[in-house]
Amino acid sequence: MLRCSALIWLLLSAFLANAAKVDTLTIDSKGMNRQLRAAVVLPQSYKKAKKTGFPVLYLLHGGSGSFRDWLSKTPDKELLHRLSDQYNLIIVTPDGDPTSYYFDSPLVKTSQFESFIARELIEKIDATYRTIPEKKGRVIAGLSMGGHGAMFIAARHPDLFAAAGSMSGVMNINTATWKVPADFATSRAENFRRLLGPPAAGEAPYPGMTLVTLADKLNQNQLPLIFDIGVDDFLIETNRDLHQRLLANKTPHEYTERPGAHTWEYWGNALPYQVLFFSKILKANGTLIP
Repeated sequence: MLRCSALIWLLLSAFLANAAKVDTLTIDSKGMNRQLRAAVVLPQSYKKAKKTGFPVLYLLHGGSGSFRDWLSKTPDKELLHRLSDQYNLIIVTPDGDPTSYYFDSPLVKTSQFESFIARELIEKIDATYRTIPEKKGRVIAGLSMGGHGAMFIAARHPDLFAAAGSMSGVMNINTATWKVPADFATSRAENFRRLLGPPAAGEAPYPGMTLVTLADKLNQNQLPLIFDIGVDDFLIETNRDLHQRLLANKTPHEYTERPGAHTWEYWGNALPYQVLFFSKILKANGTLIP
């Protein structure tokens, strides 16, 4: 029995030694005058390929979440490790505060997450790790609030990313378009008022700050886009709205509806499809490591 336990321990140790590694990084945000954290998943190959630059996926968490969510809440706790190893990809999961929606608030100085992701985080990652510090080697995605953030930041900074994706994304921050209880819709609407000020009239009360009002910008940028949502998700109508707008202005994109709701089971299943999509873009750019 003792020999069997020792053998299992040795095999487990060997497996862990050859698997992706996770760092926790602290980033000083001068724009917000505070420190934020990010988890950084490094593929097994990173340690061996000492002169090689690696592509990076920036993967954003959802509302009421944290930078650890993608590592701790998926049903498969090794999902990011396996994807990192499979595609020789650095995966960065930064903190985005519980309800920032990843834009720069004109009213709240400590909520400047567009600038944090697009400037401060990328600069820190490129300075700390062997990355491909160019657009052709970066992609960005996220879930729910993070899906909005990924598409929003990519739309406004097309010079930084080769592609963008969203899973169950908030494509319209008008909470009247969400199929949620009234108290939740009210609390989120109050949050947007706190961050952005009073809303304008209409179905998209914050023009330029929400995806359904950026369809022409996405068309202009011509970045490869992928977004998906579960058929039982409370945000499905906002995703269908963006999909129709992109069809109307002939913006190339991949859009999928599949079984599921606003759950970690859904996102755990969706992420591999998105990473496969990104891998094809990175390969075409010559930045995917064989």
